Amino acid sequence: MLKRLALAPALTLALAAPAWADKIPLADISSYLNGMKTAEADFTQVNDDGSISTGTLYIKRPGRVRFEYDKPDDTLVMAGANTVAIFDNKSNTGPATYPLSRTPLSIILAENVDLGRERMVTGHSADDTTTTVQAQDPEHPEYGNIQLVFTDSPTELRQWVITDDAGAKTTVILGDLRTGVNIPDTQFNIEMAKTQRAPERR
Repeated sequence: MLKRLALAPALTLALAAPAWADKIPLADISSYLNGMKTAEADFTQVNDDGSISTGTLYIKRPGRVRFEYDKPDDTLVMAGANTVAIFDNKSNTGPATYPLSRTPLSIILAENVDLGRERMVTGHSADDTTTTVQAQDPEHPEYGNIQLVFTDSPTELRQWVITDDAGAKTTVILGDLRTGVNIPDTQFNIEMAKTQRAPERR
């Protein structure tokens, strides 16, 4: 597309430009994410093996997120206190845990999102409807990356694709993103979730 635009006469370019959205600037996207203190949305997840899951997502920035998966999956993934916990009812050993900093999702959960940071953004493009940003931890690119997709007017997060440290891709497509909602801190308390879900593992 860029080649065609470069070769187009000035008049044609002027007429064609409105059909292609300008990229949302990185500074604007950073401001949007920093302004998102709480959010809730239904989601559809496409896993690396092609399987599909659905559920409800809760975000409370900084540092907290909760994925409640619909039955029959009934998995719970949550982040709080700098830790990610994955509760799987098929397991009798409690949740698997690892540091939040090791997942690319930590980039948008940071207290101060700065996509202008050197070596953080590795891709920034737009088509006629969306702007896509690919970002990584500049200090630890080996942790993987996150590809964020936004619509504009107003700016809104629509989906993301996480590529983890093993190269597996997970796509999360968001439904209507409701921001400014009241979400109690207990929704992100891993120890409380362990207690509540313990009977389900017996």
